[in-house]
Amino acid sequence: MAAVTPAATPAPAATPAGPLPVSGGGWGRRVVLLVAAAYFLVPMVIAVTFTVYNEAQGFSLGAYGRILTAPGFVSSFLQSLALAAATIVLVLVLVLPAMLAVRLGAPGLRPVLETITTLPLIVPPITYVVGISTSLREGADALAATPFWQTLISLQDENFPFVLVLAYVVLALPFAYRSLDAGLRAMDVVTLVEAARNLGASWPQVMLRVIMPNLRSALAGAAFLTLALVLGEYTIAALLGYQTFPVWIVTISGNDGQLSVALSILSLTLIWLLLLTLSRAGRKKS
Repeated sequence: MAAVTPAATPAPAATPAGPLPVSGGGWGRRVVLLVAAAYFLVPMVIAVTFTVYNEAQGFSLGAYGRILTAPGFVSSFLQSLALAAATIVLVLVLVLPAMLAVRLGAPGLRPVLETITTLPLIVPPITYVVGISTSLREGADALAATPFWQTLISLQDENFPFVLVLAYVVLALPFAYRSLDAGLRAMDVVTLVEAARNLGASWPQVMLRVIMPNLRSALAGAAFLTLALVLGEYTIAALLGYQTFPVWIVTISGNDGQLSVALSILSLTLIWLLLLTLSRAGRKKS
């Protein structure tokens, strides 16, 4: 008689390996967000309260009214906006073609370009001021008998000091380069350029219709950082004797505590609005 073997019991199904869920992760994130919000919002609330309330008058918006009637507010703010716009255009015109040329024709020069664009972070702004003032002074003496003397003088026009634009371009190089580099790393530049050129596109068309639409977010980020830098830069403009918006804020608010804080809040709000506009423009689809 044949022996009966017992039926084999099925092996238990293997459970997929993976990290176990961590309880309380949602609460941890909420706590971090609450702490960060308190860190930023509590000083703002205290500052706003200081500008609109005092024991003698109670609630009053007089500090903000004094800003709008203060001489030089509109002119200095518009001048800083014009300087920021010129700086953004010039830094993008200089940096983006250079980065594309290096990526397409000489990839080995990328470390050199990165080093050059990092130098403004190492040299303090006071050094730029000394170099710029010395160059302007000695250049005026050397070019006094040449047609270039008037060009040098026009660079220092008080209504639109283009010399500040040149200085701000140098300061903005590290930030614009990092933003554009991140955008170029996310796309296959060589393939896009070769495809566009094979289809008959000229180099300006490649730049305007192929590269820049794919770099919309990176371009907005570079403009975002450059705008913040120009609207907050004080040292170079003050030492060269120009009345930009940050210099005007320090000048007008020296003897009035409420006015000084109100100016800081208004400046911060205006910069936030401008940066939000740039950020939305970068995300907007064509």
